[in-house]
Amino acid sequence: MTWDSYRAAEHFTMRSARLVDRHRFAYLFQSGPAEPVRATLSAYRNLDGGYGNGLDPDLRGHASQPVATEIALRYLDELGPVPAQIGAGVCRYLSTVSNDDGGLPTSLPSARYTESAPWYRHNHDFGSRLDITAMITGLLHKNNITHPWRDLATAFCWKHVDSLKWTNPHEAIGICCFLQHVPDRPRAIVAMNHLSHMIRAVIDVHPRATGHVHTPLDLAPDPGHIARPLFTDQEIERNLQAFEDQQRPDGGWDACWDDWDTVATLEREGMRTIQRLRILRAYGHVQPDLPRPRRAG
Repeated sequence: MTWDSYRAAEHFTMRSARLVDRHRFAYLFQSGPAEPVRATLSAYRNLDGGYGNGLDPDLRGHASQPVATEIALRYLDELGPVPAQIGAGVCRYLSTVSNDDGGLPTSLPSARYTESAPWYRHNHDFGSRLDITAMITGLLHKNNITHPWRDLATAFCWKHVDSLKWTNPHEAIGICCFLQHVPDRPRAIVAMNHLSHMIRAVIDVHPRATGHVHTPLDLAPDPGHIARPLFTDQEIERNLQAFEDQQRPDGGWDACWDDWDTVATLEREGMRTIQRLRILRAYGHVQPDLPRPRRAG
């Protein structure tokens, strides 16, 4: 990725992305401070400890939602250890919306009565989902956030990981986050070896696939990721080249998401642009020597 390509991505982000993603761009690629990201994220946080208020572009309502809370945890994790007070509030919220088995739904019934994407507005299934539960639980373990709900969710994840017969790309990403960070490393390695063929089968390794697909780089966003050995060097390299080729002339990347609202699509494009840049840099495909973020702790 050349300097001109990077500058085009910067201009796209400054022109089109949300304020929180503009601050993330500055932090991740320009050695900017972390505090503006935290301050902006706080505006999406509710008194119950969860996050909503459009942090997930497809859920425009005020109420906290599990999927928005997952996004908040990912953003906070980029900055360094998640503050204990925020982590405790997140767990307190999640304990009130999880099912009896410790698993989380992606969204709550409140999404059906506010502005939201059709797949949320018409959803009637609020059962426990392994994908979001595993992603959130993995991030909590990574940040050493302890809470009774985290332990219950960990048991839920192990139960479903151990009995898994088939998966899907989004669930595979959550599982890999969980296995990357859960403390029981021998068990995690055994589980990853057992699931490796199943996970690889649902990831589209063809670099020119179009639509809402998940690539090897979505699963393994950096060379040290637990899922990286599932793919050959050639497959990773071809997909990195495809990422570079898919950058639009305006500097952004397509959201690769169902388009239900113009603003939501534009916001997802800002998120996707930062994600693609992070992956390209992690694999050494950004030609400019961009400063690394200054992680706290």
